[in-house]
Amino acid sequence: MFCLILHNSLLRAPTWPRLPGHWRSHGSVAQAKAGVSELDDVIPVIICASEERMGGTMATINSILSNTDASVFFYIVTFRDAVKLTREYIQRTRLKSMKYKILEFNPMVLRGKVKPDSSRPELLHPLNFVRFYLPLLDINHKRVIYLDDDIIVQGDISELFSIKLKPGHAAAFATDCDLPSTYEMVRSIGMQTTYMGFLDYRKQEVRDLGINPRDCSFNPGVFVADISEWKKQKITKQLEKWMEENFKQNIYSSAMAGGVATPPMLIVFHDKYTTLDPLWHVRHLGWSPDARYSESFLQEAHLLHWNGPFKPWSYPAVHMDLWERWFIPDPSGRFSLVRPKSEN
Repeated sequence: MFCLILHNSLLRAPTWPRLPGHWRSHGSVAQAKAGVSELDDVIPVIICASEERMGGTMATINSILSNTDASVFFYIVTFRDAVKLTREYIQRTRLKSMKYKILEFNPMVLRGKVKPDSSRPELLHPLNFVRFYLPLLDINHKRVIYLDDDIIVQGDISELFSIKLKPGHAAAFATDCDLPSTYEMVRSIGMQTTYMGFLDYRKQEVRDLGINPRDCSFNPGVFVADISEWKKQKITKQLEKWMEENFKQNIYSSAMAGGVATPPMLIVFHDKYTTLDPLWHVRHLGWSPDARYSESFLQEAHLLHWNGPFKPWSYPAVHMDLWERWFIPDPSGRFSLVRPKSEN
């Protein structure tokens, strides 16, 4: 495990050196003016912000704030080089009054745990593994929501936050065998809904787990976490163990599993998670440029997730209109939408 050093800044990021495995935090001006602390009655949402996907993060935030009257506090995790960009995106747009804290993540914590893989290198982005380290963030909450950055929330986030976790469960996820509409979409694009699609059952280490390969998998891009239970069960340490095991034994690959961040979660949380209402995680919108859900079904959904290679800020992609209504243009001009040229 790595050590945790925390610093707070209200106006600008200090110029400290990078140290392996350390977190830094930057408080927001909005937070200071509102007099809000992490102990107040807020809904804490953790989301990552990479420079190349910053517009996605801001669209997610905008959709959440636009669909709730609850007080939401955002923990935005990014790299040191993107702290200024993240803050400026917020302060120079309609999001300037939001409550937030920017947390800096040092990817050195992943040394010896993640192998380079060329099949989908974006899935090896260090920020994909932030979800493993929730208790080590600069937060002080018993419960948090974690969201990926390719998500739009159409429902009231307070409903997701209020889910009752079963005793002994550290998190709640949506299973891949929930809604018939979701299952049909998965089958139409050739995706897996079971552990067989994520773990290499030819390996003895996997067979020794005793997990039925036909058991339903889940997507860790949306979940509610009980931080106390997470700490009690040493979830982070368990996740790191399986990362290190894969580094040595190659028990899963990004080609097989659609990334290496999902399999450790599937192993550690097998039969130990509460199930979310499936309408709170309608996913796979980014797995095909052609396969679409019905518009009536999407209108009922509380949360949409463009997991997969076809992101709604790029092209081609499906249901881009549902995402774009929440998009806020980047005031710096660095992030821009990719759209087909109109034909005259």
